[in-house]
Amino acid sequence: MALVEVDKYRNMVLVGHGGSGKTTLAEALLFKAGMTTRQGSVPDRSSILDATDEEQEKLSSLDSALCYLTHKGLHVNLVVTPGDMSFCGPAVAALAAAECAVLVISASAGIQVNTRKMFERSRDYGLAIWVVVNHIDAPNVDLPGLLGQIQEQFGPACVPLTLPTKGAKAVVDCFAHESGEADFLSVADAHTKLIDAIVSADEALMEKYLGGELNPDEARQAAGRAVATRELIPVFFSSARAGIGITEFLDNAATFCPSPLTGKRRVMGDGEESVEIEPKAEGPFIGQVFKIRSDPKTHIKYVSIRGYTGRLTSDQTLRSTSEPKGVRPGQILRTFGLEQRDEEAGVAGDIFSLAKLDLSIGDVVYTQKAGPIAMPSFPKPMYSFALVSKSRGDEDKIGVALKRFAEEDPCFRTDRPATGELVIRGMGDTQLRTYLTRMAKSYKLEVETKPPRIPYRETVTNRVDNVEYTHKKQTGGAGQYGKIVINLVPATRGEGYEFVDKIFGGAIDQSFRPSVDKGVRAQMAEGVLAGYPVVDVKVELIDGKTHPVDSKDIAFQIAGRGAFKEAFGKGKPVLLEPIVQIEVTCPADKVGDIQGDLASRRGRPQGQDMLPGNMAIVRALVPLAEVADYNSRLSSITGGQGSYALEESHYEVVPGNVQQQIIEAAKREKAGENG
Repeated sequence: MALVEVDKYRNMVLVGHGGSGKTTLAEALLFKAGMTTRQGSVPDRSSILDATDEEQEKLSSLDSALCYLTHKGLHVNLVVTPGDMSFCGPAVAALAAAECAVLVISASAGIQVNTRKMFERSRDYGLAIWVVVNHIDAPNVDLPGLLGQIQEQFGPACVPLTLPTKGAKAVVDCFAHESGEADFLSVADAHTKLIDAIVSADEALMEKYLGGELNPDEARQAAGRAVATRELIPVFFSSARAGIGITEFLDNAATFCPSPLTGKRRVMGDGEESVEIEPKAEGPFIGQVFKIRSDPKTHIKYVSIRGYTGRLTSDQTLRSTSEPKGVRPGQILRTFGLEQRDEEAGVAGDIFSLAKLDLSIGDVVYTQKAGPIAMPSFPKPMYSFALVSKSRGDEDKIGVALKRFAEEDPCFRTDRPATGELVIRGMGDTQLRTYLTRMAKSYKLEVETKPPRIPYRETVTNRVDNVEYTHKKQTGGAGQYGKIVINLVPATRGEGYEFVDKIFGGAIDQSFRPSVDKGVRAQMAEGVLAGYPVVDVKVELIDGKTHPVDSKDIAFQIAGRGAFKEAFGKGKPVLLEPIVQIEVTCPADKVGDIQGDLASRRGRPQGQDMLPGNMAIVRALVPLAEVADYNSRLSSITGGQGSYALEESHYEVVPGNVQQQIIEAAKREKAGENG
């Protein structure tokens, strides 16, 4: 299709809770604009957006989907995001592609957890926001009450742009009409509030308005700026399944959805070195990767890019932090569901895709030197599984598959902590099990899952002096001999390990002293109490003895291990456990239940705050081990209306009774391995 001028692009990302009808709304928009010959449906598995086998099986979006339409001279790019909070990574990344976030709310379900979360993320990133109340023709819905909740939770800037009429069988445009019939509220009042919000963003227009000199065209031209600054958050009513309110949505895109010229401007660089990027059609190209998808059949990797300025053609050299030497971008593509369609160039204000490039989400791509551009803030994944391969030898293949999933989802990560396990981390059980199912189906790799070991640490609390250890071994030929004397000293928390050579003279040859340090480090890595790494200790080597023939490196390594182990046992050893800061968002009437549950988990309260919409935030410090299963517990307490975030805080000594349980469990596990 032909490219258009920068001010003719509209980029919208559809966000909100699962089941609100984002995909159905997009399908209705595509059909109404003539981009499809029939309206796709999620329930009958005919959607061009929820088109993968997994999505059609679950009847739910698992990744963001791209499509576009043309309407009255506009080119509208739509990014439809998953509503399940487990898949919030692609949803948050998609904000980088748009000027306007369309918050879709089901009239039946009301404002749900992810509705509020995505509103906050869109606002904090600086996007304009539309609100769409969908399913208005569902039975027993309270539309006036829901509008009141929207205004209470998201602010008085939320003003109806359309209102239901004829018993929710149609809608009336309150900007285009100064009067008319509506099922509730007054069209005239809504029209006045829209004008008030528009002129509030422009002092000159405000003077004209107060003087009675404002004409409708001036208000129309200024509307995009008012929405861009969130002085106005237009509220639309619709039933996407029935096609109600779809025409009004499209007709108002030109006026009330900011263009790349009037919407959020991206900033390149940091601090005083930062510069605002001007959206212009010609000149050097700068864009940013916001989505990665691998075709399940061909395994071709497609990267989706939002153009911020300039023009990119297939014969230019494209660079990024991932590809500093530069590559040819190849064919410029436009994504429509699972289809890739050829395009002549990638330009400012538009969204396009490239194939087979080794890029990552958040990468800035350019034809001349460019700096970093901030992405929206991603939540930290804390829900985790440890993986064990069912087939020996598959570990490397599993690592490759997991790396690909991590490329596509910014909230999916893999690592090998000090416990030595392969651990995957994400936002919830649904997300992690979806990727493991995909790995089994697409890569024929199966794993078993178990809770990951908590990364406890071991240390001592008392100083121990003059611990002597001799390693002597005679095998008939050359023997092994090493004798050392050490002091073990507790260090300040977080100080780490220090080895101090305090030998005066030649009691131990200089060449063997590093061997003692090496042996100590090896024993610290294995632990003494329960198999966890030892931290925050100082070892002083104060004396020892060598043999002119039998002393060697391995002998002093073993002596170092033995001396450390013996000293550690005498130093009143303790286990340290990771403490996390937990922040729970829940309905206000559940605060007492949340606080009680956290207290039962050895949590220490750190305060609470009330939020709009009868919600609250509860903060506490709690041992990580006590919140490993918190996802399901919180859902049970709040009926699915709660969410939480964890942040690493510090380590503390484990209570004696809990420490003994951990040590006994470690002994049983070791006995099982050796059995």
